[in-house]
Amino acid sequence: MNAAANLRDRMDPLEQLIQDAPGRIDAAETIVALDEIEADTVGRRSPIAEARSALGGIKDAADRGAAGKAINDIANDLTSQIAARRQVLEGAEVNARLLSDKVDVTLPGRVPRRGTHHLIQQTMDEIVDIFVSLGYTMVQGPEAETAFYNFTALNIPETHPARHESDTLYLDYGESDEEILLRTHTSPVQARHMEVNDPPVYIVVPGKVFRADAIDATHLPVFHQIEGLAVDDGITFADLKGTLAEFARQYFGVDTEVKFIPHYFPFTEPSAEMHAYTQGRWIELLGCGMVDPAVFEHAGYDPDAFTGFAFGMGVERMAMVRHGITDLRTLIDPDVRTLEQYR
Repeated sequence: MNAAANLRDRMDPLEQLIQDAPGRIDAAETIVALDEIEADTVGRRSPIAEARSALGGIKDAADRGAAGKAINDIANDLTSQIAARRQVLEGAEVNARLLSDKVDVTLPGRVPRRGTHHLIQQTMDEIVDIFVSLGYTMVQGPEAETAFYNFTALNIPETHPARHESDTLYLDYGESDEEILLRTHTSPVQARHMEVNDPPVYIVVPGKVFRADAIDATHLPVFHQIEGLAVDDGITFADLKGTLAEFARQYFGVDTEVKFIPHYFPFTEPSAEMHAYTQGRWIELLGCGMVDPAVFEHAGYDPDAFTGFAFGMGVERMAMVRHGITDLRTLIDPDVRTLEQYR
C-alpha cells in the first residue's frame, strides 16, 4: 500500500469522527465523561493522532500540507466544541456547589455554647469583689515560700505541729540556707506586704495553698484561701465584726446573722471563729482576730502606734456552704455534667 492510500485509510475514520463526536460532546453530563471523550477524539491514541502519524509518508509537500491542514481544522473544531462544553459543565458544577452550600439568612443564628469559670474561681472572684467594694486592694504572692514568712513572721513557733512534714510539703530547693515549702496558707503575703508598705493597709489575698492531706470528703492537698488584713490607727474588734458581718450579708443574703466564738490562732489575739446562720443552722465560716503585736514587730510596724485585724477563709468551704455541697471532692470532679450545675 502506497503512502496516499495509507493516508486515505487514516482519514476515513475522521469523517466518521466528524459526524459522531459533536453528539457525544453535547451528551457529556460530567467533566470526567468529557475528559474521556476528549481522549477518544483528539488524544494521543485518537483517529486524529493516527492521521497525523501518516503525514510523513506523503512525498509531495503540497499534498502533505493540505492533508495536515485538514487534520488540524478537524482537531481545532473538536477542541473548541469540547472547551465550550467544559465551560458549561464547570458552570453547572459551581452552581450545584453553591446551591448545596447556600445559607438561609432568615434562620436564627447558631450561638456557640459559652464557657464559664469553674465554681471555685467564681467564688473567689465574687468574694474578692465584695472586699474591693469595701475599700480593700487585692494582692498576691509566691506559692513556694520560706519557712520564715510561712511560720516565723506569723508568730508560729518552731514547736508548732504545722511545721512538721506530716502537715507541710517541703521542697528540695538546691543550696538554699532557708527551708522552702509550699505555702500552707496565704498569710505569708500579709507579712511580705507589710514589710514594704507603711500603714494604712487594707488588702485581700486570694490564692492556692497546700497541705499534706489525703483526699476525702472534707480534705484536699491543694485548695484555695482568701485572707484579709486591715492595719490603721485605732482599729478595734468592732471594726472586724462589722466588716465580716457586712461581707456575710453581701455573700449569703441581707438577712444573714453571724456570731463570733472565741478561738486561738498564733498570729491573732484575741482570735475568733465567725459562724453564720444559713440553711437553717449555724455554720462555721472563717477564722479571724486582732493582729498579734509580734506579727507587727516582725514586719517592722510599731505595735503601740497601730492596730489591725486579719481573717482567712477557705474558698471551697464558702462554695460548699452556699450551694449545699456535702462532699469536697465534687469540686474537683472533671465531669462537665457536675460543673454545669453551677454555671
